Amino acid sequence: MRNGRALNHNLSFSKALLCTSRSYGSKGEGIKAKLEKVIPQQRDYFLGIKCLHGTTNIGTIPVNSVMGGMRGLPLLICLTSSLHPTKGIFYRGMPIKEVCAKLPRVKKGSSEGTPEGAFYFLTTGCMPTKEEAQDVTNEWNKRGKVPPFCLKMLDALDKKIHPMAQLSAASACLNMNSKFVEAYTKGAKRADYWKYIYEDSMNLIAMLPTVAAIIYTNVFKGGKGCRELNKDQDWSGNYSTMLGLPDDDFIDLMRLYMVIHADHESGNVSAHASHLVGSALADPFLCFSASMCGLAGPLHGLANQEVLVWLTKLRKAIGDDPSDDEIKKFIDDTLKGGQVVPGYGHAVLRDTDPRFTVQNEFAMKHCKDDPGVKLVTRLWKIVPEVLKKLGKVANPFPNVDAHSGVLLQHYCLMEMNYYTVLFGVSRALGVLAQLIWSRALGYPIERPKSISASDLCAFIRKADEGKDKKKKC
Repeated sequence: MRNGRALNHNLSFSKALLCTSRSYGSKGEGIKAKLEKVIPQQRDYFLGIKCLHGTTNIGTIPVNSVMGGMRGLPLLICLTSSLHPTKGIFYRGMPIKEVCAKLPRVKKGSSEGTPEGAFYFLTTGCMPTKEEAQDVTNEWNKRGKVPPFCLKMLDALDKKIHPMAQLSAASACLNMNSKFVEAYTKGAKRADYWKYIYEDSMNLIAMLPTVAAIIYTNVFKGGKGCRELNKDQDWSGNYSTMLGLPDDDFIDLMRLYMVIHADHESGNVSAHASHLVGSALADPFLCFSASMCGLAGPLHGLANQEVLVWLTKLRKAIGDDPSDDEIKKFIDDTLKGGQVVPGYGHAVLRDTDPRFTVQNEFAMKHCKDDPGVKLVTRLWKIVPEVLKKLGKVANPFPNVDAHSGVLLQHYCLMEMNYYTVLFGVSRALGVLAQLIWSRALGYPIERPKSISASDLCAFIRKADEGKDKKKKC
């Protein structure tokens, strides 16, 4: 039965699959030893179910969806953003490329709209004026002072603790000052919850650049760096300056980065984690902390690191200016080695990620001669050609992570372990806008139904019996 190849489709379901109640191992075995015997057989058992009965419906839901991470099931409402396989990513119904073009440029000479404007747009559904976006900047500068207890905690953390773990811990500890918790404890009306969620969200977003910059300087720069917000700077300007990277072009890159990474529907891991925890009426600080735990996973926010690692291997093997044939061979070798080409493919999109496109446009304006940028641009043409020939890849096109790392490195932000923190600071804009609306609309606590393996078998048997009756009729 290994990998389902020996499953006999003519056998009855009960004989084709291993019995879950079977006892494995001898008495007195430890947990790990017993699991080493049980797990391979149970893997085959569940793989057999998927192979034989993946398209069988439990009600209206296919077994493949029940066992496959609920991918593609329409189970959530998200007002702020949406994804279309071929049309791309939309903020409030507007294509993200158009959003980037229409956001007001608050700073003179800036080529990019601000995250402040994006948050206004995501939250209200209205494109802000320059003055309205500036009002958000002013609010965040007023609210952005990080409490001493949080600063003390960050400085006390071991520098070996991953930056994402530090970001999650810092957000969680900030809930001590939650306006929502205070109001809920005093008996606030349910219809007013969103007002306190809004206050907490604004305060958290305002403090994130300082928190994130302190994590960076503590871990990578020996704790040396600015910790005070400049009232004359916008959100991205303050963040960049506190990172020690005050270059105007880098600040513009941060504005673009923060806008395009902000929101991605509510079904991705970081957004869904925030939504799930928030449905229990946890405050925004705890919700964002949970969101960052999800973002830290290698299948979510760490992807741009994997892209850079792969690009480094490529450049080391065949140089900065390889031929197309050399690149194709390196890609083939990667695939033959059982690995994927990182930065290509997407769970929903079936065309080039528009976030990749706007980053490439930025690169062409500011750093088109950078070797990494030139290589990424060439790969955009070559990789899809190779992947298409396999005939098994749903989306052979680049996603946002295929480009972001080389841009960050161009501006000398070299510490890859920190990149997901940048993603996290941006993602706050989307998940907190979603959280405000979740409480405004009174969404209930999230509680999907899970079933046991025996329940699953019973559903499948019943479905099979129904098919047999229809055939007889």
